[in-house]
Amino acid sequence: MDTAQQKGHPKGLYLLFMTEMWERFSYYGMRAIFILYMTKMLLMPDSDASNIYGSYTGLVYLTPLLGGYLSDRFLGNRRSIEIGGILMALGQFAMFFSASASGGAAISLMWVGLTLLIIGNGFFKPNISTMVGQLYPANDRRIDSAFTIFYMGINLGAFFSPLVCGSMDFKWGFLAAGVGMLIGLVAVVKGKKKYWKIK
Repeated sequence: MDTAQQKGHPKGLYLLFMTEMWERFSYYGMRAIFILYMTKMLLMPDSDASNIYGSYTGLVYLTPLLGGYLSDRFLGNRRSIEIGGILMALGQFAMFFSASASGGAAISLMWVGLTLLIIGNGFFKPNISTMVGQLYPANDRRIDSAFTIFYMGINLGAFFSPLVCGSMDFKWGFLAAGVGMLIGLVAVVKGKKKYWKIK
């Protein structure tokens, strides 16, 4: 490995940065308006909305255990990320349609959206960080700075998402979150086979 290569980073890292930044934009953008959506638009009691919100966030942290297992045994990192990204984008769009509907249809679409978001996160979350490490050979000194760059993308997406999604009506906030997830998904598809050779 020459000196220039040691100092620089693979282009795949910056696509992963983009992917994770937009995924975090999608996730935190939806969370920023979710409680208000349930209490102000669906007119749920505060206690019910809090229980749903807590269950959602808890399952988001639980499902990566299953997603990581399926990735390791059957699907591979890249395919799991693609599946997860598609499901999460569909989940955000279901939330958009929920906010565009009324009555029982709005609540049913909300549950569909939450289910897709939870399952999609299970496939996406445990694999995106793994792909950063797989861009580098063993004992490569660049890997620490690579993860620093990667986590800057997380923080950037988390910072801007409430400002953007929170400034919109509920349906447009959910739509913005869905579009953000699609942009992240495009970054993964663009890098497939070109910037990394990962299954």
